[in-house]
Amino acid sequence: MTDIHPTAIVDPGAQLGEGVTVGPYSIVHQDVELGDGCHVMSHVVLDGRTKIGPNCRIYPFASIGSHPQDMKYHGEPSTLVIGANNIFREHVTVNPGTEGGGMITAIGNNCLFMMSSHVAHDCQVGNHVIMANNATLAGHVTVEDYAIIGGLSAVHQFCRIGRHAMVGGMSGVENDVIPYGSVMGDRARLGGLNIVGLKRRGFSRSDISALRKAYRLMFAEEGTMSERLEDVVESFSEHEAIMEIVDFIRSDSSRAICQPKAEQGG
Repeated sequence: MTDIHPTAIVDPGAQLGEGVTVGPYSIVHQDVELGDGCHVMSHVVLDGRTKIGPNCRIYPFASIGSHPQDMKYHGEPSTLVIGANNIFREHVTVNPGTEGGGMITAIGNNCLFMMSSHVAHDCQVGNHVIMANNATLAGHVTVEDYAIIGGLSAVHQFCRIGRHAMVGGMSGVENDVIPYGSVMGDRARLGGLNIVGLKRRGFSRSDISALRKAYRLMFAEEGTMSERLEDVVESFSEHEAIMEIVDFIRSDSSRAICQPKAEQGG
């Protein structure tokens, strides 16, 4: 029920589901599990305690599950868990967790990792996430559902990227990005809401209008952030998406919230 090319090396301990194909010169190590219908193309290396869900496609020269790029890693039996229907393009690298981060790196379903993108140790990546060419996540990063990380971007360790957020290409993200937000810059700043993404995801005009009003209130110049959030809650407590942003900002994090760029006088 599997199709393994004669030049591929598949350890007898690896677990391959029905309909799995392994292309020329690929290597599947002992503790790897591949779900039904996975297609591993040529020159791929699958290593470590890695579990990959059904119908994933892994393109040439990807390295999935090899040791974390972390000097504190000392061989602990950490894991990498990947969901279903994900695409890993050429030269993508994904590392398992470490003792300092809960021992697990996790990726959800229906994600696209374009060429040479990187997911580091202990990252938590949701569903329907897109990482464009050469986008990189440092360790312990959380990326929530439907977020998009633009090409040549880098996300600092321990940052959170909220749902439906957009990170513009060539950005350096060193703080948390609110859900539905859009950031860009070599030290990324909040540029507003991801309006294009919201429209593509089917958000109504009324929802987008409410999000805009709440956004302007959250990041107004008057008052503290805590005071402004109280005003938002008072006005939009029944709006699920807006309350999601409020909860995101209020939740504990080791990073600050990415802020809009200050207006320059003159």
